[in-house]
Order: sequence, then C-alpha cells, then structure tokens
Amino acid sequence: MSEIVVRPDAGQLSTARRDAVDDWPQEALDFARELAERYPAGEPFPGVAGAWIARQKTKNTRNTYIRQFRVWEQYARETGTHPLQTRFPLAEAFSRYLETAPTMVSVKGGARGEKAPIGPPRSDRARGNLLSICSSFHAYAVRAHRQDEDPFALVIRPDIEASDSATLGSTEEESDRLIAAARADSPRAYALLLAMYSMALRVDSALAAQVEDLGHDEGHRVLKVRLKGGRKKKKAVPPATGHAIDLYLDGRTTGPLFETSTGKPLDRKYVWELVRRIAAKAGIKNASTFHPHVLKHDAVTHALAAPDAKLHHVQDFADHKDPRTTRLYDQRQGRLDTSPGYGIAARIAERLGSPNNER
Repeated sequence: MSEIVVRPDAGQLSTARRDAVDDWPQEALDFARELAERYPAGEPFPGVAGAWIARQKTKNTRNTYIRQFRVWEQYARETGTHPLQTRFPLAEAFSRYLETAPTMVSVKGGARGEKAPIGPPRSDRARGNLLSICSSFHAYAVRAHRQDEDPFALVIRPDIEASDSATLGSTEEESDRLIAAARADSPRAYALLLAMYSMALRVDSALAAQVEDLGHDEGHRVLKVRLKGGRKKKKAVPPATGHAIDLYLDGRTTGPLFETSTGKPLDRKYVWELVRRIAAKAGIKNASTFHPHVLKHDAVTHALAAPDAKLHHVQDFADHKDPRTTRLYDQRQGRLDTSPGYGIAARIAERLGSPNNER
C-alpha cells in the first residue's frame, strides 16, 4: 500500500501522483489510517483493510464492518499474530472466544460515549454476522494476493433457527398507539414513522430519500428508495402515508424528504431518540429498547398475519432477497393452534367415520 498521507489544503499544489486511496470513501481512509498507526511503515495490512472497506456499497455497511472487524483485529494482535498470517486454529479459537466474551456497552453515569466490556455475550446471530465479516475480509485478502487462504472458511457458524429474531415486536394495537402518538407530536414525526411502518422502510432508506424521489407509476404513488447493499427500488406509498407526507412537506419540492429546520437530512441518532420518545408517549411496553427497525419488523409481522397474506408478496414488500429472511419476522411460527395436524386428523375422521359406527 502507498503511504497514507493527509490531503493538501485547498490552494496547495501536490507533487505526488494520484493514489487509489484518493477515491476511497472517508470511512475507509480513516480506518486505514487508524490501522497504520499500529503497524510498521510500509506494512500492507492497513491498505488491504482500507480497500476492503472501500468496496462496501453503503456508508452504514462500511461503518458496521469497521466496528465488527476491530474486535477480530484486536484479538489477533493481542495473541501476537499478524492478521494476514492467521491460520484456521486461531480463527476457530476466536469463534469460541466470542461465545463468552462480554460486549461493549455504555457506562451508566460515565462520560459521553464512554463504553466498557460489561455487556452480555453476543447472540448466535451476532456471532454469526461477525464471523461472516471476518471471512469477507480474509477472502478479499486472498483475492488481493496478500494471503494464501481464508482462515474463517471452515469455522463453524452458529446454527440459527428460522424463528430466531432478536427484535421484540409490537401488537397491531400498539402500532396504532405509536402512530397516533407520532401524529400528536408533529407532522414530521407522523410522516416519518407512518412511512417507515406502512412501507417497511429501514431508517437509512428513509433518511436517504429526497423529495424528488416521490412520483407516480401505473397509477400508484411511489417513492424511489435506496435499499441495503445499494440496490434501488420503487415502493408503493399508501394513500394515508402520502397524505401525511404532503402535509409535512407543505409544498416543498426539493431537498431531503425528512429534513431538519436548517434543510439538512435527519440523522440516525435523532431518529433513534425520536422513535424511543414517541414509544414512551404511546405507552409501548418495551419503549426503553424500542428502535427504528422495530417499525419494519412490525410491518412485516403484521403483513404476514393477514388472512390473505402470501409469503412472496410480503417478501417483496420487505425488500428481502431470501424468503427465509421474511420468515424470521413471522411470530406465528411454532404456534400449536396453527398446526396442520388438526385439519389432517379431522379430514381422516370425516372420511372414516366415528369408531363407534363400526360396532
């Protein structure tokens, strides 16, 4: 990797040739610089890690990968192993370490942003995601000819049940109360929460939307959204949601769909705080842990619960590539009263008649 240097100030001429890092997203550049402070000058690892982060499609994904990869990089460094020289036994040991390692959580009463390793160990799903991210990096290092093999390729991932969703959902009555509380709060809160719920929007998709992304297609009001992974898609805007958005926009035709008073896009932190505050006003039982993704989780769950629900329709509504992902939201799974066995036995009894009739 070429040496990572701070770009010259405006007005200064650079005598250096253009480097590939000049085209990296800021998150990738910052992460490569962070790693460069821990490794000798000219060491390729920071550059490989930075290039791997740079190829991730969205800012949110890049930040998530960086945060998760730091756990593995620190573990490897503390065992005295260079990440690019890692072999399978250490990767497997790291997997076992994650089963009991405490997570970082905010310190109650501590300084702003202060965290400590005092949280519960990661769930099976969280461990699986972290191991997948580690494998993604090392597979990239192999393709970049910086490593012979991916040490995580044969590490056994946690076996995730189809019904294992960590998100605590709400009843439809609770969702009604939540949206009503948002309507009483402000036009912006009402439009935002109703859009996220009725359109199954992730918070990043909602905040990336522009007013210009609103339109019509085949008689439907639509919003062009940016999905997880960088995909783009037109999503139907229900009439009630479109009305709420129009009231909030009040004639505005440009700029972020959901913006601050200064015209800047709302940020994730604000939306998290807003959703939690509205949930508390609505008397939601899990208001203290409520977060924006619960709105999408509830939308999919409630859609699946409809009598005429079809999995492939709900899958498309939820923007899932795999129907198994949609099934994660189905809270009806495992309910005894939905067992097809009742119908099977009833039909057999009807065909064969009562045993008493055979006497």
